[in-house]
Amino acid sequence: MASRSLGGLSGGRGGGGGGKKSLSARNAAVERRNLITVCRFSVKTLIDRSCFETIDDSSPEFNNFAAVLEQILSHRLKGQVTWFGYESPRSFWDYIRVACRKVSQNCICSIENMENVSSSRAKGRAWIRVALMEKHLSEYISTALRDFKTTRRFYEDGAIVLGEEANMLAGMLLGLNAIDFSFCLKGEGLDGTFPAVIDYTPYLKFEQSSDSISSDEEELRTFGSSDSESSTPENVGPPLIMDENSWFNKCKRVRQKYQLTLEQKGYLEELLRLRENQLSESVSQNKVLLQRIEDSDLAHKLEKEQLEYIIVELQDQLKSYQSLDQLSAEVSLSQASLDPSHSQEGDGKQDSLNFVGEGKEDTPSLLGLCGSLTSVASYKSLTSLKSSDCLASPTGEMTSPGLTPS
Repeated sequence: MASRSLGGLSGGRGGGGGGKKSLSARNAAVERRNLITVCRFSVKTLIDRSCFETIDDSSPEFNNFAAVLEQILSHRLKGQVTWFGYESPRSFWDYIRVACRKVSQNCICSIENMENVSSSRAKGRAWIRVALMEKHLSEYISTALRDFKTTRRFYEDGAIVLGEEANMLAGMLLGLNAIDFSFCLKGEGLDGTFPAVIDYTPYLKFEQSSDSISSDEEELRTFGSSDSESSTPENVGPPLIMDENSWFNKCKRVRQKYQLTLEQKGYLEELLRLRENQLSESVSQNKVLLQRIEDSDLAHKLEKEQLEYIIVELQDQLKSYQSLDQLSAEVSLSQASLDPSHSQEGDGKQDSLNFVGEGKEDTPSLLGLCGSLTSVASYKSLTSLKSSDCLASPTGEMTSPGLTPS
């Protein structure tokens, strides 16, 4: 009997341990679900409020959303272990500044260098405001969640950023990119001495659906009449006729929803118009650039053809200059001879040379370069050739030193 009682006692203790584990897991799951649900509600109320007024630090919807996001990013955040083995608390900014370094044109360095923000919690709150004004909060969160190794190093098991709820968080924050925020980074909202507190009362209000035909007063009157002895089954149920106030309230709610939908429709139409204008401008700029490219290609082709034509003309001129050099050499040899019988032949060659020169003068490109062979410079060159030592005299051709008589 004693052994059975001990076994039952030990079994009861084991069952109690399993019950505690299941209870803690259930509490953690409920906590994660509550934070994600409240975050979704806060985003919706923030978007609805932005249709009527500008969102700044004084907006209660924004303060509540910032508190919810801070609670989510601080959920089951590991502490920092010191050299002595103690664990000091951390802020979510320590995780954000490491995990969001890969975001292009990030504001991490700017927030680190802010003079009026000293504590880590205040820097995290300043980062939330700057990311909302830059419309990049969803991009920051998505980049940080993709770095699973860094997230695992900063958070414990069961954290929201390590669970399935993390994917929902990035999608919910994407709708905030359509809101224009205006914050002051020197206000009291950046005070990091006190933790953020979530106000749940805006999300716990009960709104009666439009399908219901009973009101609170009627239900109280019905319950009061059911306690009396004179009540009958016919007068227990709620009346089918509604009063004017209930109809007026329902009409007012429908009108507000219609006004909100109409404003959202106008915003989307304006955004679509702006995107269409940007697209048309891009298309026109693309056409202009293509036309410029075609014009430059055509100009390059024409320039290439002109250069090829100039090269061919220069080659022809070079050949003509070589032929003129040969003719001038022949003329100089004929003038150097002293035989009078060759004077007529020399005159004929001179006339032929003049004729050739006259024929070459028809080319405009040759006039400025070669000139006329009958010019003074040409005559001086011919006389120099005549008096040169390389030409043989007629007497030298007739006699040689070996044949002279003694």
